[in-house]
Amino acid sequence: MSFSSDVKAEVATVIPNARHCQIAELAAIFQFCASYSPEDGGTIKVQTENVGTAKICFTLLQKTCRIRCNVRVKHTHDKVYYLELKGEDARQVSDMLKLQDNIEEVSELLVEKMCCRRSFVSGAFLSAGSMNNPIRSYHFEIVCTSASQANMLMRLINSFGIESKMVQRKRYYVVYLKEGEQIIDMLNIMEAHQALLQMENTRIVKEMRNAVNRRVNCETANITKTVNAAVKQVNDIIYIRDAGYFGQLSEPLRQMAEVRLANPEAALKELGSLLSPPVGKSGVNHRLRKLSEIAENLRKQDIC
Repeated sequence: MSFSSDVKAEVATVIPNARHCQIAELAAIFQFCASYSPEDGGTIKVQTENVGTAKICFTLLQKTCRIRCNVRVKHTHDKVYYLELKGEDARQVSDMLKLQDNIEEVSELLVEKMCCRRSFVSGAFLSAGSMNNPIRSYHFEIVCTSASQANMLMRLINSFGIESKMVQRKRYYVVYLKEGEQIIDMLNIMEAHQALLQMENTRIVKEMRNAVNRRVNCETANITKTVNAAVKQVNDIIYIRDAGYFGQLSEPLRQMAEVRLANPEAALKELGSLLSPPVGKSGVNHRLRKLSEIAENLRKQDIC
């Protein structure tokens, strides 16, 4: 199974204890998965490809209304589960969930309490959510059928201190998260603790790997910079020597030039220790810059 399926399977095992939370989660499942038909006195059909969603919907209907609805399984490319309510059962559930006939909106009264918001978000994710494997990228989303539905869901999610965003994708509206820390908070809200731990471990490994890569890249850049500087210094000194200008150098600069030619790969600190008397890194750097200036001046004279 995919990581998203694993998360849904875990969320589907969490049955809210309080009846008002059970109603809130059931309302989300109906809002995101159900369709209403006025025929035969009113029929509500819930359709989902996730067996966990079908099971928890069936369980919540039993707990809240003592309704045992019909469940059908259609075998296509993937299994599709159908739960159907008719007549009095449909009216009872519709009244309890305060659903409109088009089942596109849910009353705000059902999600006044923070615990009910948790349950509603869990039901929405089970019905229309998905999540990338954190090994690849951080992405959590719930697909909504209308802008009003998406805005309500955003308000509920953001009430937990999370900054969800919305984007329109063709005729749908997608509420999404892309920050790893916020997705972890969302998993905690839905009580998907196993998935949370797995994602935390993945984040730690990725952050350590990124830190190592940054350090290696930094060290590589520093080494490259040092090597390029040393090559230029040696080339400048060779140019001064070949131009017959060694004899005109002061004793400190001549000694510096000879030491650098003899030790082309040595660091500045090591070069300073080879001088007599020894010189610090800043002193070595100053002398090498002077030699480079002399070489540049000689090159200009040759051009002229």
